[in-house]
Amino acid sequence: MAERLKGRTAVVTGAGRGIGRAVALLLAQEDANVVVNDYGVAVDGSQPSEGPAKDVADEIKAAGGSAVASFDTVATVEGGEQIIKTALDAFGRLDILVNVAGILRDRMIFNMTEEEWDAVIAVHLKGHYCCTKPASVIFRQQRYGRIINFSSGSGLTGTTGQANYGAAKAGIAGFTRVVARDLGRYGVTCNAISPGAATRMTATVPDSARQLRARAGVQGGGAPQPQSLLASMREPEYVAPMTVFLCTDEAWNINGKVFAVSGGTVSLLQEEVPMRTIAKDGMWTLEELRDLVPPRLMYGLPNPAPPPPDLDIPGRAARQAAPA
Repeated sequence: MAERLKGRTAVVTGAGRGIGRAVALLLAQEDANVVVNDYGVAVDGSQPSEGPAKDVADEIKAAGGSAVASFDTVATVEGGEQIIKTALDAFGRLDILVNVAGILRDRMIFNMTEEEWDAVIAVHLKGHYCCTKPASVIFRQQRYGRIINFSSGSGLTGTTGQANYGAAKAGIAGFTRVVARDLGRYGVTCNAISPGAATRMTATVPDSARQLRARAGVQGGGAPQPQSLLASMREPEYVAPMTVFLCTDEAWNINGKVFAVSGGTVSLLQEEVPMRTIAKDGMWTLEELRDLVPPRLMYGLPNPAPPPPDLDIPGRAARQAAPA
């Protein structure tokens, strides 16, 4: 057992399975005390159970580590506060918060219900707030803390059928950058991971949805991966090392960043900055924008989901016939 995090206490949400479990186990191997939080629900957020969190906590203790299980939901303020309180009650301190918990309710936007939208936003985006808020109070007071959030390529680049999930994950990236600025002056860092791993959540995406994306030429989202990336390297355990590194003292000056992690690949994602610009001294007319936006701002940039050639699209023929 290494001791990079000896004496530190970490809370990991969604730690009963998948990536959260892998992160919790590696934190324990680095000698951190771990609060293993998991509401124990199915992928869609139903059927809560205490089993997953208890099993991982028991696994850590059986290996000589220190852990307690937490069964509260991240989707309410009361639940988030109780999760943080569990760390204080069990270990007397809190140093690290890793927000992994999430659910899926995939549906094309024209079929998505309000309940499907609200449920996913509540667990992912609100869940990050509900746990980060009480943790941030402690971190600010003690002038130390590490917050690791979990975004997704679905929110950073887009994935068909995941408007709720993508919106939450994009929000988490923005949340990360703002929290980093709120807390950086107090010696606290906040970063995010955009993972690429085969988990029970990815396994629930139906084959029909995958085929639809393939026929439309739509990518599944996330950072581009090397073609040689082996399927065996899609295991959740590959995401854990970078996550845990960001929890260490050596990462003290890494703040407000989003990293794509998949297999043996770790990528620092570029922040949103101007790519191309057109400017004039005055207000643009629609005619000017018509003449300049497609050939200058949009040159060489593909439509991520283009309409089929046989669909009558107003304006398409005129644009194709326009001189270069």
